[in-house]
Amino acid sequence: MQEKKLVVVLDDEENILEIIKINLTKEGFDVYCFETPKKFFNFLQEKIPDLIILDIMLPQMDGFEICKKIKSDQRLSSVAIIFLSAKSEEIDKVLGLELGADDYITKPFSVRELIARVKTVLRRQDIKKEGKIIKVGNILFINPETYEVYVEDEKIDLTTTEFKLLLVLAENKNKVLTRDKLLDYLWGTQKAVIDRTIDVHITHLREKLKKAGKFIKNIRGVGYKISE
Repeated sequence: MQEKKLVVVLDDEENILEIIKINLTKEGFDVYCFETPKKFFNFLQEKIPDLIILDIMLPQMDGFEICKKIKSDQRLSSVAIIFLSAKSEEIDKVLGLELGADDYITKPFSVRELIARVKTVLRRQDIKKEGKIIKVGNILFINPETYEVYVEDEKIDLTTTEFKLLLVLAENKNKVLTRDKLLDYLWGTQKAVIDRTIDVHITHLREKLKKAGKFIKNIRGVGYKISE
């Protein structure tokens, strides 16, 4: 039987903690919730979680500082982090991701979105731990851990957005992902981004991948998929 993934949540809103705990527990996760950084760090001294869901606006110490502390601790540095915050400004999202977080969800959030993002982040962590290289058509190689992409022996330089777009398509090989799903994955609830933005990134991605660009298929009126 597969061991349950351990998820730790730090948020000073009791109702948020309750919602997260109930729903992630239903999904088969082992969930521990804390309202203060002190109790949170005391727990981390005893156990290393698979994922931390971290609020930013907290008493005593904000989430950014907590993230820095976690990432500077060799014992905890590889733990996945999802920021959960009412701060929806782009600069806050960028800062959170630059500090090493794996995702950033703004409040209010849908439970379904939260669960989907938790599963996505944990799936990526599993791939990293396995050192798994994703291969497409025996010429395209994607390393999720180092953010490196090769077409045959040539290293391809991609932007962070292009890499994330390629990775999510490759992780869902042969599955059609709608533009809306891709938008949600890349930018979450930042609705200022329009769906045609995906088309522009796909065009650039195909050009950079050269002969491997043919693996990215356009499903007219729906979205995109990668297939060999």
